[in-house]
Amino acid sequence: MATDQRTHEWYGTDEAVSRLRGQAFKSLCLGATLLALISVFVLLLYVANDAFRPLSADIGWLLIFAATVLLPILGATGYYYTRDTRAGETAAIALGLPVVSLLVAGGVFITFEHIVSVYRWLSILVALALAGAVVYAHSRVRTEASLERLVVLIAVPAAALALVPDIILSLPVLPTEGIALLASFVAPVSLVAGWFVRRQRESDRDGAIAAALTLIAAGAGLGIAPLVGLTPVVWMLLVAVAAVPVGLYVESVVRRGAGTTGLAFPVIVTGGIVAGVLLTDALGFAGPDPWLDWSFLTSSPSRTPEDAGFYPPLVGSVMMLLVIVVSAFPVGVGAAVYLEEYAPENGRWGRLVDLIEVNIGNLAGVPSVVYGILGLALFIRQGGFGSGTALVGGFTVGLLILPIVIISSQEAISAVPDSMRQASYGMGATRWQTVRNVVLPEALPGIMTGNILAMGRAIGETAPLLIIGAPAVVRIAPDSFTSKFSAMPRQIYTWSSEIDPAFQHGVLAAGVMTLLVVLLLMNGAAIIIRNKYQRRD
Repeated sequence: MATDQRTHEWYGTDEAVSRLRGQAFKSLCLGATLLALISVFVLLLYVANDAFRPLSADIGWLLIFAATVLLPILGATGYYYTRDTRAGETAAIALGLPVVSLLVAGGVFITFEHIVSVYRWLSILVALALAGAVVYAHSRVRTEASLERLVVLIAVPAAALALVPDIILSLPVLPTEGIALLASFVAPVSLVAGWFVRRQRESDRDGAIAAALTLIAAGAGLGIAPLVGLTPVVWMLLVAVAAVPVGLYVESVVRRGAGTTGLAFPVIVTGGIVAGVLLTDALGFAGPDPWLDWSFLTSSPSRTPEDAGFYPPLVGSVMMLLVIVVSAFPVGVGAAVYLEEYAPENGRWGRLVDLIEVNIGNLAGVPSVVYGILGLALFIRQGGFGSGTALVGGFTVGLLILPIVIISSQEAISAVPDSMRQASYGMGATRWQTVRNVVLPEALPGIMTGNILAMGRAIGETAPLLIIGAPAVVRIAPDSFTSKFSAMPRQIYTWSSEIDPAFQHGVLAAGVMTLLVVLLLMNGAAIIIRNKYQRRD
């Protein structure tokens, strides 16, 4: 009888399989997913309401923008979801890509404004070009001298970077800043755009046209930019960093002919906003009085809530991310390549490698405050670096995300089919040639996805910055990596301790919303990269 009762729990009386437990499990999973999504959505709405204060606007203003922006967006979204999902994906990218490109353009502007000047950047590129020419010429002449070539490969670029920039900057006559930026930044971007078009269309002519159009559009800023109230530098950055990626994406969508109706979505959004602004101005309706506006993003912190800004922490976060990209990512990817492709699997050294991998996994779960103490001891007490600088902050947070970079890169490399390696070996390629030409190109999308997600965690860390002595408030944006800096989460933490309710419910929400937007855009970029290459596979 007991056996029959247990059997009837899984089978009906007519021997049909019971699906009750499966349906219950499915419903619980769906409920947990919806609960998580709704919780995050409510949090975003709560923070966005405090940051933008939409209810402070006139009722007429809200109704007009609901009619010109909200309803068209909902209608277009419903159409894409029910009729053309491929167009919906195109619509999401077409709307998000300009936003991400503008943020990247802002980051590049901050880099040239506070970290490295346009002239310094030009001199560095000239030094690297000269060093590359010398190394190439030496490799052609001394083909058999491997050790000598290694010495030259290291010594020549180091000497060029130490001597050439100072010589160039000491010249009595230098080109204007716009021409220097055109030669040192826009020209490489145009070459990349031309290479991309050439690869997509398999036409040298189309690639040359794309490169030429990029140079012409950016160079036109030397004469047009002042007429529209911009500097030539801003115009060139907008063209090279924002307009070129958007143009290449639109061209690729039109060329493929799939999901082209999604390109209308950003036009609908932009047109609705313009129409709403014109109508509200004509009818005299007052808009909201938000805490998060252009003044907030371009001003320095202040004791007065109405004058408080977020610009120095933004600059500090950009500088910290640059240090992380230069220091942590090459080390992490290199370690992953060694562990997956070169490390022995058996014997004494194999057991040592297993121990290293176990410890890397454990380090990924260590609390961030421990890494802050490590950075304090390693870089400030022992290394002699100043406390609270962007260099120390980048190194410390870089140590924090290094295990994550290694693990994600290992997973991407291990996902490359072993048959591709064997095919490369069968063609006579060495292990290094196989790793360089087969493994890394195939694993690159996964590596990029993991690194972007790691950057998302790095930009939101607060505890390590507190331990290394990052100042509570920095009123002047740092101009070097050894200057005192404050990152976005550090400034938000400072505002959270203010007694004034305007700081706690207004300025704080604006800072949190800015940080959340950056994090969501970075995570969205990682998801788009992953989905694109998964679909290609």
